[in-house]
Amino acid sequence: MYINGEWIKSDKVIEIVNPANGDYVGQVYKVGREATQKAIEAAKRAFPEWSAFTGEQRAEYLHKVVDKLEEKKEYLAQTITKEMGKAIQNARYEVDSTISYFKWYAEEARRVYGDLIPASVPNKRISVIKQPVGVIAAITPWNFPLSMGARKLGPALAAGCTVILRPSREAPLSSLELFKIFDEVGFPSGVVNLVIGDSSEIVGELMSNKEVRKISFTGSTEVGKILIKQSADTVKRISMELGGHAPFIVFEDADLELAVEGAIKSKFASTGQQCVCANRIYVHDSIYQEFSELFAKKVSSMVIGNGLDEKTEVGPLVNKQAIDKVIDQIEDAQMKGAKVLCGGNTPTGEEYEKGTFFSPTVLLDVNDGMKITYEETFGPVAPLIRFSSEEEVIQKANNVEYGLASYFYTNDLSRTYRVSEQLEYGMVGVNDPAPFAAQAPFGGIKESGLGREGSKYGLDEYLELKTISLAIKM
Repeated sequence: MYINGEWIKSDKVIEIVNPANGDYVGQVYKVGREATQKAIEAAKRAFPEWSAFTGEQRAEYLHKVVDKLEEKKEYLAQTITKEMGKAIQNARYEVDSTISYFKWYAEEARRVYGDLIPASVPNKRISVIKQPVGVIAAITPWNFPLSMGARKLGPALAAGCTVILRPSREAPLSSLELFKIFDEVGFPSGVVNLVIGDSSEIVGELMSNKEVRKISFTGSTEVGKILIKQSADTVKRISMELGGHAPFIVFEDADLELAVEGAIKSKFASTGQQCVCANRIYVHDSIYQEFSELFAKKVSSMVIGNGLDEKTEVGPLVNKQAIDKVIDQIEDAQMKGAKVLCGGNTPTGEEYEKGTFFSPTVLLDVNDGMKITYEETFGPVAPLIRFSSEEEVIQKANNVEYGLASYFYTNDLSRTYRVSEQLEYGMVGVNDPAPFAAQAPFGGIKESGLGREGSKYGLDEYLELKTISLAIKM
């Protein structure tokens, strides 16, 4: 682990294997509550100096991080693919996203502005300044092991906070590589700290320790709710990017080819293991058959394999439990009347025997009573659902507790505004399967989370407002 500017070893390790073939990839040291306390103490000691730096000084460190990331792009992408399985082109996209977040916040570090407020009486002057929150803890998932850290640490460091990162135990190696870069860049001791281990010890300490002033978490809604409750004991600031169940709507006037390509990108990126993946694909009655045939034809031709193979489009799932969940949803849908148009099984062949692969699948005639329409899938299964009117599909799209990402395809400008405003989601892609960028706010509403990451709004999540009222002699 990396604590107070030093690499720390322990007597326990976690071994990481490639889900494509079970091969050993590497190991990390596992720590617990005591090491987490040391990391918090180090971050607390480092905070006064780091927060006193100018925005421009902090930006210099972040620009150096960007340069190092650029140098190691391919190595980092291969590390991501080896530890969690996603296709190499998806991993390269993640590295590019990581770079974009650090670059964006290096530029935003010098743009932390305050306000002057007109006073109600002549002898007062009121100003508002923004100051860093303090020590923050970031908890990141296995499906975007590098970029999720960047999306949290970039704004935190730019704002003047000191940080403790706890990455997923399933895919910690890319985070380790990021901290090697922090070490090379020469961040002051204690500004950045890395701890990996059991949630009960590490997250338990992060949540209960009063010195940690903010928690930023990406993960399931179930776990997020627990952390929100725990944060109440010390009244921590929280940012939560939780589960999603994205609707993907294809209206009758959509460009069919464009919609099919968009649905494939949205559904099957990272083997469907993204919180923003299309989970319900609604297709208008009048084009349902044509869309389903074209969609299934393209899905059935997707290349399944080891993510390191340049030809691979669909890599393995993260573990056997993920396959079990996918199978359960498919069997439930079939029992209730759905048909498997393509896929629906594990691929056969020697190259798949040691991995956790599942064929990209399209389900036909899906209805609202099936698990897949309300449980997050996190796998390569695309359910196609009919609709007949705009009002109907908006009601269906909004009829879940989630509100992260949503998508729809149309060539009607008026509909673009109507539907965008009525969808109860934090992000809407109109004819766009990837409406995400470092300069745009990322986050959801309802049970998909609290706060935003990315953009100028993401920086505000790590800043406190302070009012200063000065009485002067007249």
